[in-house]
Amino acid sequence: MENKNNNPYSLGLDKNAANYAALTPLSFIERAASVYPDRTAVIHGDVRRSWCETYQRCRQLASALQQRGIGEGDTVAVMLPNIPEMLELHFAVPMTGAVLNTQNTRLDAETIAFMLDHGEARVVITDREFSDVMHRALRMASVEPLVVDVDDPQFAGGDLIGTLTYEQLLAEGDPDFAWQPPADEWQPITLNYTSGTTGNPKGVVYHHRGAHLNAISNIIGQNLPPHAVYLWTLPMFHCNGWCYPWSVTAVAGTHVCLRHLRPESVFELIQACGVTHFCGAPVVLNMLLNAPEESKALVDHTVTVTTGGAAPPAAIIEGMEAIGIKVVHAYGLTESYGPSVFCAHQDEWDALVLEQKAAKMARQGVRAPALEELMVADPVSLEPVLRDGSTLGEVFMRGNNVMKGYLKNPTATEEAFAGGWFHTGDLAVWHADGYIEVKDRSKDVIISGGENISTIEVEDILYRHPAVLEAAVVAKPHEHWGEVPCAFVTLKEGTEVSAEEIIDFTRDHMAHFKCPKQVVFAPLPKTSTGKVQKFALRAMLKEIPADITEQDI
Repeated sequence: MENKNNNPYSLGLDKNAANYAALTPLSFIERAASVYPDRTAVIHGDVRRSWCETYQRCRQLASALQQRGIGEGDTVAVMLPNIPEMLELHFAVPMTGAVLNTQNTRLDAETIAFMLDHGEARVVITDREFSDVMHRALRMASVEPLVVDVDDPQFAGGDLIGTLTYEQLLAEGDPDFAWQPPADEWQPITLNYTSGTTGNPKGVVYHHRGAHLNAISNIIGQNLPPHAVYLWTLPMFHCNGWCYPWSVTAVAGTHVCLRHLRPESVFELIQACGVTHFCGAPVVLNMLLNAPEESKALVDHTVTVTTGGAAPPAAIIEGMEAIGIKVVHAYGLTESYGPSVFCAHQDEWDALVLEQKAAKMARQGVRAPALEELMVADPVSLEPVLRDGSTLGEVFMRGNNVMKGYLKNPTATEEAFAGGWFHTGDLAVWHADGYIEVKDRSKDVIISGGENISTIEVEDILYRHPAVLEAAVVAKPHEHWGEVPCAFVTLKEGTEVSAEEIIDFTRDHMAHFKCPKQVVFAPLPKTSTGKVQKFALRAMLKEIPADITEQDI
C-alpha cells in the first residue's frame, strides 16, 4: 500500500480562510441584499419591503437578541403564522448562534409546554392570535423565557402577554450588526418537533450545512428560477417551511405572506402578485380544486406547486394540471429537512394520456440533489428489494440533509440510524426506472388473509369517485381474515352516495380483497400539516358498529 506521506496532494493544500467557509443559509440573505437591494423581498398586505430593508431588520433583531444574552446553545421558540416576522427569525436567530424552534400553531397548551421545557426556551415570540394557548402553555412550563409579542395589524383580537413587542425588541438592536457565520457548519440551526402521535414529540435537530444544502436542493428539485414569487401556503413552522425561507432567499425571490389559508385568497394572490410557486400538502391542493370555478379562473400564468407530506392521489394531480398548475411531487420527513426525494419529470411522460402521466407523477420519485443515497430494502437485513414495482420494503436514506439526531434522546437516535442508514418507517416499492413509490407507513399497512393491502392504493381509487372529497382507509379487525379495509369518506357538498355504491365502485377498479368492507361517512381528523390522523380513525372505528353487510372478498 502506498505511504500517504508520499502523496503529493497531502501537504500544503489544507483548507484556509481563502478557500473554505462553513456552509450556512445565512449567506443567502447577505447576497440577496448586496446584489438586489431594491428588489421586493416581502409582501404582506400593504407591507412591501426590499431585500436591503429585510436584511437590516434581521441584523437588528439578531443584535437585540444578543444584547439580551442570547447566543450559541440557546433556543428561541416562536409561535407565528406565515408573516414577515417568521421569515426574519429564520435568519436573525441563527445569526446569534442560537437555535430557532418554530412551534406548531395548532397544538394544545400541554404539548407546547412540553416542547418549551424540552428545548429549554430562553425566548418565546408569539402572535396575538395564539395568546390564549401560549399563556396557558407558559403557565404550565418550567422555563421562564422572555416573552415577546408580535402585533400584526392583519389580526384584530388577542392579548399582548409579553414583556415587550417585536418592534420594541427590534428597536434595541443595531441594523449594522456584524454577525458571524458558525465556526462549525454542523452547528445546530433549528429544532423541529415530530407530531408525537404515539407519545411525547421528538425534537429533530437541523444543522447549518444541511439547511444550506437542502435549500439549494429545493431550487433544483422544483426548478425555482431567479426572482421566483413564492406564496406561503405551507406553514413556515413545518420543517422550517421545507427550507423554503432559505431557498426563495437564495434566488432573491419574493416571499408573499399568507396569514390564513383560504382558497379564494390563494387564487387572488396568485393573480395580484404574479405568484410563480407555492407548496402544500395534498389536502391543500384538494381545497383549491374544490374552490368556485371563478376563483380557479384567476390562474392566468404558469404556476408550479410542490406537494408532499402525504401521497397525493393521482386524481388530485390530474385536477391541478387541468386548471393550469404544474405539480411537482416531493417526499421527505421532518428528519430529512422536508423534501429529500423529488419525482423528477421525464420528457417522455408528456406523451402519455393525463391519467397515465398522473400515475407516474404520483410516485415519490428519486433522490433530491442533496441526498446521497436512497433505497428500498428489507428492514432487518438492509438488503435492497428487487426493482420490480411490487416487492415491498422500507425506505432508507443517508446524506447531508438527514438530521443531526433527536434532542436528548440517544436511544431513538441510535435506532433511527441503525446500520448507517436513516430508517423512515415508510413502506414502498422500487420501480425498474429507479423511482420509489410509497405504499404505506409500516404501522398502517393492512394484512388481510396473509396479503398486504396498501391503504394508499385503496384511497387513490376512492378519490376517483366523483362524490368523494376526502378518503382515508384503516384496518378493521376481522374474525376470519385478521384485518380488512375500512374507508372513512367525506363527500363533496351537495352530493349523496351510499356506502354500498362506494364499495361497488372500488370493486370495479381493483382486486376485491383490497376493497373496503365498511364505509363510514365522517370528517377526517388531521394533523396541523394536513396528514390524516389514522390512529384517531382506528379509535373511532372501535365505537362504530359494522353497519355494512360485507361483500364476498
